[in-house]
Amino acid sequence: MSTAPEPIRITRGRGGQVEAEGTVDSLAWQLLSRAGFLSGPTINGRWIRLPFDMGEDWENERAAWAAQMLATARFPVQLGPGLSPRASGTTQPAIPSQSLPPRTLMR
Repeated sequence: MSTAPEPIRITRGRGGQVEAEGTVDSLAWQLLSRAGFLSGPTINGRWIRLPFDMGEDWENERAAWAAQMLATARFPVQLGPGLSPRASGTTQPAIPSQSLPPRTLMR
């Protein structure tokens, strides 16, 4: 009997902060960190969240980008309601263009 791994949930908390919860290993943390998430100690472990006061559009874009990277790496991930970039009225892609690595030609 196999059990599916616990999904990483990216949600907006009661205080308005965007946080990630669930089983986050080192690869998942690298991907979340790349999207702008921060981590700090708590009494029960660690919190993982985006910085405060960066604007809802920025938070939604980063949350969607993190979810996309995690899903591409085959992590089960759940993106909370209202966190997709389109939910805030923006038409920006989920991956910020300034964060993409430069393209190189293979010869």
